[in-house]
Amino acid sequence: MTREGCMCPPDACSYTLAFIMWYPSKYYPLNFYICRELNLIKLPEQQNIEWKESWRDEYLKWVCGFANANGGRIIIGKNDRGEIVGIKNQKKLLDELPNKIQNHLGIICDINLVKTNGKCLIEVVVPAYDIAISYQGKYHYRTGSTKQELKGTALNNFLLKKGGKTWDDIVENRATLDVIDPTAIEDFQRSAFNSKRLPFIKEEQDLVGILDNLLLMENGAFKRSAILLFGKTPNRFYVNAYVKIGRFGRSDDDLRYQEIVEGNAFGLAEKVLQVLDQKFLISPIVYDGIKRIEKWEYPYKAIREAIINAIVHRDYSGAPIQISVYDDKIIIWNEGRLPDGMQIEDLKVKHSSRPHNPILADVFFKGGLIEAWGRGTISIVNECIMAGLPEPCFKAEFGGISVTLYKDIFTEKYLKELGLNDRQVKAVIYIKENDQISNSIYQKICDTSERTASRDLEKLTEMKVLVRIGEKKGTKYKLRKGGKVADNLW
Repeated sequence: MTREGCMCPPDACSYTLAFIMWYPSKYYPLNFYICRELNLIKLPEQQNIEWKESWRDEYLKWVCGFANANGGRIIIGKNDRGEIVGIKNQKKLLDELPNKIQNHLGIICDINLVKTNGKCLIEVVVPAYDIAISYQGKYHYRTGSTKQELKGTALNNFLLKKGGKTWDDIVENRATLDVIDPTAIEDFQRSAFNSKRLPFIKEEQDLVGILDNLLLMENGAFKRSAILLFGKTPNRFYVNAYVKIGRFGRSDDDLRYQEIVEGNAFGLAEKVLQVLDQKFLISPIVYDGIKRIEKWEYPYKAIREAIINAIVHRDYSGAPIQISVYDDKIIIWNEGRLPDGMQIEDLKVKHSSRPHNPILADVFFKGGLIEAWGRGTISIVNECIMAGLPEPCFKAEFGGISVTLYKDIFTEKYLKELGLNDRQVKAVIYIKENDQISNSIYQKICDTSERTASRDLEKLTEMKVLVRIGEKKGTKYKLRKGGKVADNLW
Protein backbone atom coordinates (compact mmCIF):
# COMPACT_ATOMS: atom_id res chain seq x y z
CA MET A 1 0.00 0.00 0.00
CA THR A 2 1.35 3.42 -0.88
CA ARG A 3 0.33 6.93 0.11
CA GLU A 4 1.79 8.46 -3.03
CA GLY A 5 -0.92 10.49 -4.76
CA CYS A 6 -3.33 10.25 -1.82
CA MET A 7 -5.04 13.46 -0.70
CA CYS A 8 -5.82 12.32 2.86
CA PRO A 9 -4.04 13.86 5.85
CA PRO A 10 -0.99 11.66 6.69
CA ASP A 11 -2.24 10.66 10.15
CA ALA A 12 -5.72 9.77 8.89
CA CYS A 13 -4.98 7.87 5.69
CA SER A 14 -4.48 4.31 6.95
CA TYR A 15 -7.49 4.52 9.26
CA THR A 16 -9.69 5.96 6.52
CA LEU A 17 -8.69 3.26 4.05
CA ALA A 18 -9.34 0.49 6.54
CA PHE A 19 -12.72 1.99 7.39
CA ILE A 20 -13.75 2.22 3.74
CA MET A 21 -12.59 -1.34 3.00
CA TRP A 22 -14.68 -2.68 5.85
CA TYR A 23 -17.74 -0.65 4.84
CA PRO A 24 -17.40 -0.21 1.07
CA SER A 25 -21.10 -0.03 0.21
CA LYS A 26 -22.02 2.60 2.78
CA TYR A 27 -19.02 4.87 2.20
CA TYR A 28 -18.50 4.05 -1.47
CA PRO A 29 -18.65 7.70 -2.71
CA LEU A 30 -15.82 8.69 -0.34
CA ASN A 31 -13.28 6.48 -2.08
CA PHE A 32 -12.64 8.72 -5.05
CA TYR A 33 -12.29 11.88 -3.00
CA ILE A 34 -10.23 10.42 -0.15
CA CYS A 35 -7.98 7.86 -1.84
CA ARG A 36 -9.07 8.10 -5.44
CA GLU A 37 -5.92 6.75 -7.12
CA LEU A 38 -4.88 3.97 -4.72
CA ASN A 39 -6.97 1.53 -6.78
CA LEU A 40 -7.97 -0.48 -3.72
CA ILE A 41 -11.67 -0.32 -4.58
CA LYS A 42 -12.79 -0.16 -8.22
CA LEU A 43 -15.00 2.82 -8.98
CA PRO A 44 -17.22 2.91 -12.08
CA GLU A 45 -17.18 5.90 -14.39
CA GLN A 46 -19.70 8.42 -13.14
CA GLN A 47 -21.48 11.45 -14.53
CA ASN A 48 -18.50 13.68 -13.70
CA ILE A 49 -15.65 11.17 -14.24
CA GLU A 50 -14.22 9.77 -17.49
CA TRP A 51 -11.31 7.31 -17.80
CA LYS A 52 -8.94 7.17 -20.77
CA GLU A 53 -5.91 4.92 -21.25
CA SER A 54 -4.02 7.57 -23.22
CA TRP A 55 -4.63 11.06 -24.52
CA ARG A 56 -6.10 11.80 -27.95
CA ASP A 57 -6.99 15.27 -29.15
CA GLU A 58 -10.55 14.09 -29.86
CA TYR A 59 -11.01 13.97 -26.09
CA LEU A 60 -11.27 17.75 -26.21
CA LYS A 61 -14.92 16.97 -27.01
CA TRP A 62 -15.24 15.43 -23.53
CA VAL A 63 -13.64 18.53 -22.00
CA CYS A 64 -16.19 20.62 -23.90
CA GLY A 65 -19.02 18.36 -22.67
CA PHE A 66 -17.99 18.66 -19.03
CA ALA A 67 -17.57 22.46 -19.31
CA ASN A 68 -21.11 22.81 -20.73
CA ALA A 69 -22.63 20.56 -18.06
CA ASN A 70 -21.65 20.42 -14.38
CA GLY A 71 -17.91 20.08 -14.75
CA GLY A 72 -15.94 16.89 -14.26
CA ARG A 73 -12.62 15.06 -14.39
CA ILE A 74 -10.83 13.10 -17.08
CA ILE A 75 -8.33 10.57 -15.71
CA ILE A 76 -5.67 9.62 -18.27
CA GLY A 77 -3.95 6.35 -17.49
CA LYS A 78 -6.95 4.21 -16.49
CA ASN A 79 -8.72 1.72 -18.73
CA ASP A 80 -12.48 1.20 -19.03
CA ARG A 81 -12.41 -1.31 -16.17
CA GLY A 82 -10.92 1.26 -13.82
CA GLU A 83 -7.50 -0.43 -13.74
CA ILE A 84 -4.45 1.81 -13.54
CA VAL A 85 -2.29 1.32 -16.63
CA GLY A 86 -0.28 4.52 -16.27
CA ILE A 87 1.25 6.79 -18.92
CA LYS A 88 4.81 7.45 -20.00
CA ASN A 89 4.53 10.84 -21.68
CA GLN A 90 3.37 12.70 -18.58
CA LYS A 91 5.84 15.59 -18.96
CA LYS A 92 4.72 16.24 -22.55
CA LEU A 93 1.06 16.16 -21.56
CA LEU A 94 1.61 18.49 -18.62
CA ASP A 95 3.20 20.99 -21.01
CA GLU A 96 0.79 20.61 -23.95
CA LEU A 97 -2.68 20.01 -22.49
CA PRO A 98 -3.24 23.45 -20.87
CA ASN A 99 -2.42 25.19 -24.16
CA LYS A 100 -4.49 22.79 -26.28
CA ILE A 101 -7.54 23.24 -24.10
CA GLN A 102 -7.19 27.02 -24.03
CA ASN A 103 -6.50 27.36 -27.77
CA HIS A 104 -9.34 25.06 -28.92
CA LEU A 105 -11.96 25.75 -26.27
CA GLY A 106 -11.00 29.10 -24.76
CA ILE A 107 -11.16 27.76 -21.20
CA ILE A 108 -8.66 26.95 -18.46
CA CYS A 109 -8.50 23.58 -16.69
CA ASP A 110 -6.30 22.28 -13.91
CA ILE A 111 -3.88 19.58 -15.14
CA ASN A 112 -2.56 17.46 -12.27
CA LEU A 113 0.05 14.71 -12.14
CA VAL A 114 -0.90 11.85 -9.81
CA LYS A 115 1.52 9.04 -8.95
CA THR A 116 0.26 5.78 -7.51
CA ASN A 117 1.88 2.35 -7.18
CA GLY A 118 4.80 3.57 -9.24
CA LYS A 119 2.62 4.64 -12.16
CA CYS A 120 1.74 8.11 -13.38
CA LEU A 121 -1.69 9.43 -14.27
CA ILE A 122 -2.88 12.79 -15.54
CA GLU A 123 -6.01 14.35 -14.07
CA VAL A 124 -7.82 17.01 -16.12
CA VAL A 125 -10.16 18.96 -13.84
CA VAL A 126 -12.82 20.74 -15.91
CA PRO A 127 -14.94 23.44 -14.19
CA ALA A 128 -18.52 24.15 -15.21
CA TYR A 129 -18.89 27.31 -17.30
CA ASP A 130 -21.83 29.72 -17.33
CA ILE A 131 -21.29 30.49 -21.01
CA ALA A 132 -21.65 28.03 -23.89
CA ILE A 133 -18.36 26.36 -24.91
CA SER A 134 -17.85 25.00 -28.43
CA TYR A 135 -15.20 22.77 -30.01
CA GLN A 136 -14.62 23.32 -33.72
CA GLY A 137 -17.99 25.07 -33.95
CA LYS A 138 -19.93 22.23 -32.30
CA TYR A 139 -21.42 22.03 -28.82
CA HIS A 140 -21.05 18.93 -26.66
CA TYR A 141 -22.76 18.11 -23.39
CA ARG A 142 -22.11 15.48 -20.73
CA THR A 143 -25.30 13.80 -19.55
CA GLY A 144 -25.27 10.70 -17.36
CA SER A 145 -22.17 8.74 -18.37
CA THR A 146 -22.31 9.71 -22.05
CA LYS A 147 -21.34 12.69 -24.19
CA GLN A 148 -23.78 14.10 -26.72
CA GLU A 149 -23.37 16.59 -29.54
CA LEU A 150 -26.20 19.08 -29.21
CA LYS A 151 -28.28 19.71 -32.31
CA GLY A 152 -31.65 21.19 -33.28
CA THR A 153 -34.06 21.88 -30.43
CA ALA A 154 -31.65 20.61 -27.78
CA LEU A 155 -28.97 23.03 -28.97
CA ASN A 156 -31.42 25.93 -29.14
CA ASN A 157 -32.63 25.31 -25.58
CA PHE A 158 -29.05 24.93 -24.36
CA LEU A 159 -27.93 28.25 -25.87
CA LEU A 160 -30.99 30.01 -24.44
CA LYS A 161 -30.25 28.62 -20.99
CA LYS A 162 -26.60 29.64 -21.12
CA GLY A 163 -27.68 33.11 -22.23
CA GLY A 164 -29.99 33.42 -19.23
CA LYS A 165 -33.11 33.21 -21.42
CA THR A 166 -36.01 30.81 -21.77
CA TRP A 167 -38.05 30.09 -24.90
CA ASP A 168 -41.01 32.17 -23.75
CA ASP A 169 -38.77 35.18 -22.98
CA ILE A 170 -37.65 35.73 -26.60
CA VAL A 171 -39.04 38.69 -28.57
CA GLU A 172 -41.29 37.77 -31.49
CA ASN A 173 -40.42 40.42 -34.10
CA ARG A 174 -43.25 39.34 -36.44
CA ALA A 175 -45.95 40.23 -33.92
CA THR A 176 -47.93 43.47 -33.87
CA LEU A 177 -50.76 44.63 -31.63
CA ASP A 178 -53.44 43.35 -34.01
CA VAL A 179 -52.46 39.70 -33.29
CA ILE A 180 -53.43 40.14 -29.63
CA ASP A 181 -56.98 39.19 -28.61
CA PRO A 182 -58.44 41.88 -26.28
CA THR A 183 -61.12 39.43 -25.09
CA ALA A 184 -58.44 37.04 -23.83
CA ILE A 185 -56.81 39.84 -21.83
CA GLU A 186 -60.20 40.82 -20.38
CA ASP A 187 -60.73 37.19 -19.30
CA PHE A 188 -57.34 37.32 -17.58
CA GLN A 189 -58.26 40.56 -15.83
CA ARG A 190 -61.42 39.03 -14.38
CA SER A 191 -59.61 35.89 -13.31
CA ALA A 192 -56.71 37.79 -11.72
CA PHE A 193 -59.18 40.04 -9.87
CA ASN A 194 -61.27 37.11 -8.61
CA SER A 195 -58.18 35.22 -7.45
CA LYS A 196 -57.09 38.37 -5.56
CA ARG A 197 -53.60 38.02 -7.05
CA LEU A 198 -53.98 41.35 -8.93
CA PRO A 199 -56.88 43.11 -7.18
CA PHE A 200 -56.42 46.43 -9.02
CA ILE A 201 -56.25 45.09 -12.56
CA LYS A 202 -59.97 44.76 -13.27
CA GLU A 203 -60.46 48.41 -14.22
CA GLU A 204 -57.22 48.77 -16.17
CA GLN A 205 -57.95 49.91 -19.77
CA ASP A 206 -54.43 50.06 -21.25
CA LEU A 207 -53.98 46.57 -22.77
CA VAL A 208 -50.39 47.24 -23.84
CA GLY A 209 -49.62 48.46 -20.32
CA ILE A 210 -51.06 45.25 -18.88
CA LEU A 211 -48.86 43.13 -21.16
CA ASP A 212 -45.80 45.23 -20.33
CA ASN A 213 -46.43 44.94 -16.57
CA LEU A 214 -46.74 41.16 -16.97
CA LEU A 215 -43.23 41.16 -18.54
CA LEU A 216 -44.67 40.06 -21.87
CA MET A 217 -42.97 42.90 -23.77
CA GLU A 218 -39.44 44.15 -24.24
CA ASN A 219 -38.58 47.57 -25.66
CA GLY A 220 -42.09 47.87 -27.12
CA ALA A 221 -41.99 44.46 -28.83
CA PHE A 222 -44.09 41.42 -27.92
CA LYS A 223 -42.47 38.30 -26.53
CA ARG A 224 -43.37 34.76 -27.54
CA SER A 225 -45.20 34.38 -24.23
CA ALA A 226 -47.56 37.25 -25.14
CA ILE A 227 -48.53 35.50 -28.40
CA LEU A 228 -49.04 32.15 -26.69
CA LEU A 229 -51.06 33.56 -23.81
CA PHE A 230 -53.23 36.13 -25.53
CA GLY A 231 -52.76 35.76 -29.28
CA LYS A 232 -55.77 35.38 -31.58
CA THR A 233 -54.17 32.42 -33.42
CA PRO A 234 -50.88 31.40 -31.72
CA ASN A 235 -50.38 28.43 -34.05
CA ARG A 236 -49.81 30.83 -36.95
CA PHE A 237 -46.55 31.71 -35.22
CA TYR A 238 -45.86 28.35 -33.56
CA VAL A 239 -47.36 25.55 -35.63
CA ASN A 240 -47.51 23.01 -32.79
CA ALA A 241 -49.21 25.30 -30.26
CA TYR A 242 -52.32 23.16 -30.00
CA VAL A 243 -53.65 20.06 -28.21
CA LYS A 244 -54.40 16.79 -30.00
CA ILE A 245 -56.94 14.42 -28.42
CA GLY A 246 -57.46 10.85 -29.58
CA ARG A 247 -59.97 8.16 -28.57
CA PHE A 248 -58.48 4.67 -28.71
CA GLY A 249 -60.02 1.22 -28.57
CA ARG A 250 -58.32 -1.86 -27.18
CA SER A 251 -54.85 -1.07 -28.54
CA ASP A 252 -52.65 1.90 -29.38
CA ASP A 253 -53.12 1.41 -33.11
CA ASP A 254 -56.93 1.35 -32.79
CA LEU A 255 -57.62 5.08 -33.12
CA ARG A 256 -61.38 5.59 -33.24
CA TYR A 257 -61.52 9.37 -33.71
CA GLN A 258 -59.55 12.50 -32.85
CA GLU A 259 -59.91 16.23 -32.32
CA ILE A 260 -57.59 19.25 -32.54
CA VAL A 261 -58.07 22.03 -29.97
CA GLU A 262 -56.53 25.40 -30.76
CA GLY A 263 -56.46 28.73 -28.96
CA ASN A 264 -54.36 30.94 -26.73
CA ALA A 265 -52.76 29.29 -23.71
CA PHE A 266 -54.72 31.14 -21.03
CA GLY A 267 -58.05 29.82 -22.32
CA LEU A 268 -56.80 26.54 -23.78
CA ALA A 269 -57.27 24.40 -20.66
CA GLU A 270 -60.98 25.21 -20.42
CA LYS A 271 -61.45 24.53 -24.14
CA VAL A 272 -59.78 21.13 -23.82
CA LEU A 273 -61.88 20.23 -20.78
CA GLN A 274 -65.04 21.17 -22.67
CA VAL A 275 -64.10 18.98 -25.67
CA LEU A 276 -63.20 16.06 -23.40
CA ASP A 277 -66.51 16.35 -21.59
CA GLN A 278 -68.62 16.61 -24.74
CA LYS A 279 -66.90 14.12 -27.05
CA PHE A 280 -64.45 11.82 -25.28
CA LEU A 281 -65.53 11.04 -21.73
CA ILE A 282 -68.69 9.40 -20.45
CA SER A 283 -70.42 11.29 -17.67
CA PRO A 284 -71.85 8.87 -15.07
CA ILE A 285 -75.27 9.99 -13.82
CA VAL A 286 -76.17 9.83 -10.12
CA TYR A 287 -79.19 11.17 -8.26
CA ASP A 288 -79.36 13.17 -5.05
CA GLY A 289 -83.02 12.62 -4.27
CA ILE A 290 -84.75 13.74 -7.45
CA LYS A 291 -81.82 15.93 -8.50
CA ARG A 292 -79.89 14.56 -11.51
CA ILE A 293 -76.10 14.98 -11.22
CA GLU A 294 -73.58 14.28 -14.01
CA LYS A 295 -70.14 13.35 -12.70
CA TRP A 296 -66.76 13.12 -14.44
CA GLU A 297 -65.15 9.72 -15.11
CA TYR A 298 -61.97 11.09 -13.56
CA PRO A 299 -61.51 13.79 -10.91
CA TYR A 300 -62.11 17.08 -12.72
CA LYS A 301 -59.43 18.94 -10.74
CA ALA A 302 -56.83 16.25 -11.49
CA ILE A 303 -57.40 16.40 -15.26
CA ARG A 304 -57.49 20.21 -15.25
CA GLU A 305 -54.23 20.38 -13.29
CA ALA A 306 -52.56 17.86 -15.61
CA ILE A 307 -53.58 19.88 -18.69
CA ILE A 308 -52.36 23.17 -17.18
CA ASN A 309 -49.06 21.52 -16.21
CA ALA A 310 -48.63 20.34 -19.80
CA ILE A 311 -49.32 23.84 -21.17
CA VAL A 312 -46.89 25.55 -18.79
CA HIS A 313 -44.05 23.02 -18.91
CA ARG A 314 -44.09 21.86 -22.53
CA ASP A 315 -41.34 22.53 -25.04
CA TYR A 316 -43.09 24.67 -27.68
CA SER A 317 -40.42 23.97 -30.28
CA GLY A 318 -41.46 20.31 -30.26
CA ALA A 319 -44.63 18.27 -30.71
CA PRO A 320 -48.11 19.38 -29.57
CA ILE A 321 -49.68 18.24 -26.30
CA GLN A 322 -51.27 14.83 -26.82
CA ILE A 323 -54.15 13.37 -24.82
CA SER A 324 -54.96 9.68 -25.34
CA VAL A 325 -58.32 8.44 -24.03
CA TYR A 326 -58.87 4.70 -23.46
CA ASP A 327 -61.65 2.66 -21.86
CA ASP A 328 -59.83 2.48 -18.52
CA LYS A 329 -57.31 5.34 -18.54
CA ILE A 330 -56.38 8.74 -19.92
CA ILE A 331 -52.79 9.77 -20.76
CA ILE A 332 -51.67 13.41 -21.01
CA TRP A 333 -48.25 13.89 -22.62
CA ASN A 334 -46.17 16.98 -23.37
CA GLU A 335 -42.75 17.33 -24.94
CA GLY A 336 -39.98 18.41 -22.59
CA ARG A 337 -37.85 17.07 -19.77
CA LEU A 338 -37.53 17.44 -16.04
CA PRO A 339 -35.16 20.11 -14.68
CA ASP A 340 -31.61 18.98 -13.94
CA GLY A 341 -31.40 17.03 -10.71
CA MET A 342 -35.12 16.18 -10.56
CA GLN A 343 -36.42 12.62 -10.86
CA ILE A 344 -39.90 11.35 -11.76
CA GLU A 345 -40.56 10.25 -8.17
CA ASP A 346 -39.97 13.84 -7.01
CA LEU A 347 -43.24 14.83 -8.72
CA LYS A 348 -45.19 12.96 -6.04
CA VAL A 349 -43.69 14.93 -3.13
CA LYS A 350 -43.17 18.59 -2.34
CA HIS A 351 -40.55 19.97 -4.72
CA SER A 352 -39.22 23.28 -5.95
CA SER A 353 -40.94 24.84 -8.94
CA ARG A 354 -38.71 25.28 -12.00
CA PRO A 355 -41.12 25.70 -14.92
CA HIS A 356 -39.80 25.28 -18.45
CA ASN A 357 -41.64 28.49 -19.36
CA PRO A 358 -41.42 30.71 -16.26
CA ILE A 359 -43.19 33.71 -17.80
CA LEU A 360 -46.19 31.56 -18.77
CA ALA A 361 -46.18 30.04 -15.27
CA ASP A 362 -46.12 33.49 -13.65
CA VAL A 363 -49.10 34.73 -15.68
CA PHE A 364 -51.03 31.51 -14.97
CA PHE A 365 -50.35 32.01 -11.25
CA LYS A 366 -51.41 35.66 -11.26
CA GLY A 367 -54.49 34.71 -13.26
CA GLY A 368 -55.51 32.15 -10.64
CA LEU A 369 -55.04 29.05 -12.82
CA ILE A 370 -52.14 27.77 -10.71
CA GLU A 371 -52.79 27.66 -6.97
CA ALA A 372 -49.27 27.04 -5.73
CA TRP A 373 -46.03 26.49 -7.61
CA GLY A 374 -44.49 23.06 -7.17
CA ARG A 375 -47.72 21.43 -5.92
CA GLY A 376 -49.60 20.73 -9.15
CA THR A 377 -48.46 17.13 -9.51
CA ILE A 378 -49.11 16.47 -5.81
CA SER A 379 -52.64 17.77 -6.31
CA ILE A 380 -53.16 15.33 -9.21
CA VAL A 381 -52.12 12.41 -6.99
CA ASN A 382 -54.24 13.54 -4.03
CA GLU A 383 -57.37 14.13 -6.14
CA CYS A 384 -57.19 10.59 -7.57
CA ILE A 385 -56.64 9.02 -4.15
CA MET A 386 -59.54 10.97 -2.63
CA ALA A 387 -61.75 9.76 -5.47
CA GLY A 388 -60.83 6.17 -4.63
CA LEU A 389 -58.86 5.69 -7.85
CA PRO A 390 -55.39 4.17 -8.28
CA GLU A 391 -52.37 6.42 -7.94
CA PRO A 392 -51.53 8.24 -11.23
CA CYS A 393 -48.41 7.13 -13.07
CA PHE A 394 -45.79 9.72 -14.16
CA LYS A 395 -43.26 8.73 -16.81
CA ALA A 396 -40.44 10.26 -18.82
CA GLU A 397 -41.00 8.81 -22.29
CA PHE A 398 -40.75 9.63 -26.00
CA GLY A 399 -38.87 12.85 -25.30
CA GLY A 400 -41.48 14.17 -22.89
CA ILE A 401 -43.38 13.70 -19.63
CA SER A 402 -46.67 11.82 -19.35
CA VAL A 403 -49.20 11.35 -16.57
CA THR A 404 -51.67 8.47 -16.70
CA LEU A 405 -54.94 8.58 -14.73
CA TYR A 406 -56.66 5.24 -14.23
CA LYS A 407 -60.43 5.00 -14.10
CA ASP A 408 -60.76 1.52 -12.67
CA ILE A 409 -57.83 -0.84 -12.48
CA PHE A 410 -60.00 -3.66 -11.14
CA THR A 411 -61.42 -4.73 -14.50
CA GLU A 412 -61.99 -8.41 -15.26
CA LYS A 413 -59.22 -8.25 -17.87
CA TYR A 414 -56.63 -6.90 -15.42
CA LEU A 415 -57.66 -9.31 -12.69
CA LYS A 416 -57.17 -12.29 -14.98
CA GLU A 417 -53.81 -10.91 -16.11
CA LEU A 418 -52.81 -10.93 -12.44
CA GLY A 419 -53.44 -14.65 -12.37
CA LEU A 420 -56.57 -14.64 -10.21
CA ASN A 421 -58.84 -17.66 -10.39
CA ASP A 422 -62.52 -17.40 -11.35
CA ARG A 423 -63.65 -17.34 -7.70
CA GLN A 424 -61.34 -14.43 -6.87
CA VAL A 425 -62.42 -12.46 -9.94
CA LYS A 426 -66.07 -13.03 -9.01
CA ALA A 427 -65.37 -11.82 -5.45
CA VAL A 428 -63.64 -8.62 -6.62
CA ILE A 429 -66.56 -7.79 -8.92
CA TYR A 430 -68.91 -8.40 -5.99
CA ILE A 431 -66.94 -5.95 -3.81
CA LYS A 432 -67.05 -3.32 -6.57
CA GLU A 433 -70.83 -3.50 -6.46
CA ASN A 434 -71.29 -3.99 -2.70
CA ASP A 435 -68.27 -2.19 -1.17
CA GLN A 436 -67.05 -5.16 0.90
CA ILE A 437 -67.11 -8.94 1.36
CA SER A 438 -66.76 -11.40 4.26
CA ASN A 439 -65.58 -15.00 4.36
CA SER A 440 -69.13 -16.28 4.70
CA ILE A 441 -70.37 -14.25 1.71
CA TYR A 442 -67.37 -15.45 -0.31
CA GLN A 443 -68.35 -19.04 0.44
CA LYS A 444 -71.91 -18.40 -0.61
CA ILE A 445 -71.31 -16.59 -3.93
CA CYS A 446 -68.48 -18.92 -4.95
CA ASP A 447 -70.04 -22.14 -3.58
CA THR A 448 -66.85 -23.13 -1.79
CA SER A 449 -65.56 -24.15 1.67
CA GLU A 450 -64.47 -21.85 4.46
CA ARG A 451 -60.87 -23.04 4.10
CA THR A 452 -60.78 -22.30 0.37
CA ALA A 453 -62.40 -18.90 0.93
CA SER A 454 -59.78 -18.03 3.56
CA ARG A 455 -56.95 -19.07 1.28
CA ASP A 456 -58.33 -17.09 -1.67
CA LEU A 457 -58.92 -13.97 0.42
CA GLU A 458 -55.47 -14.17 2.00
CA LYS A 459 -53.89 -14.38 -1.45
CA LEU A 460 -55.85 -11.32 -2.62
CA THR A 461 -54.62 -9.45 0.43
CA GLU A 462 -50.99 -10.46 -0.19
CA MET A 463 -51.30 -9.26 -3.79
CA LYS A 464 -52.55 -5.90 -2.50
CA VAL A 465 -55.84 -6.23 -4.35
CA LEU A 466 -57.81 -6.30 -1.08
CA VAL A 467 -57.27 -4.79 2.33
CA ARG A 468 -58.38 -6.59 5.50
CA ILE A 469 -60.54 -4.67 8.01
CA GLY A 470 -61.37 -5.98 11.49
CA GLU A 471 -60.49 -9.26 13.19
CA LYS A 472 -61.81 -12.81 13.59
CA LYS A 473 -65.52 -13.20 12.72
CA GLY A 474 -65.92 -9.47 12.13
CA THR A 475 -63.28 -9.42 9.39
CA LYS A 476 -64.30 -7.69 6.17
CA TYR A 477 -62.39 -7.18 2.93
CA LYS A 478 -62.44 -4.09 0.73
CA LEU A 479 -60.69 -3.10 -2.47
CA ARG A 480 -57.34 -1.44 -1.94
CA LYS A 481 -57.57 2.01 -3.53
CA GLY A 482 -55.38 5.07 -3.77
CA GLY A 483 -52.18 3.14 -4.37
CA LYS A 484 -50.41 0.61 -6.51
CA VAL A 485 -52.20 -2.71 -6.48
CA ALA A 486 -49.45 -5.07 -7.57
CA ASP A 487 -45.87 -4.65 -8.75
CA ASN A 488 -46.58 -5.95 -12.27
CA LEU A 489 -49.78 -4.01 -12.83
CA TRP A 490 -48.03 -1.11 -14.56
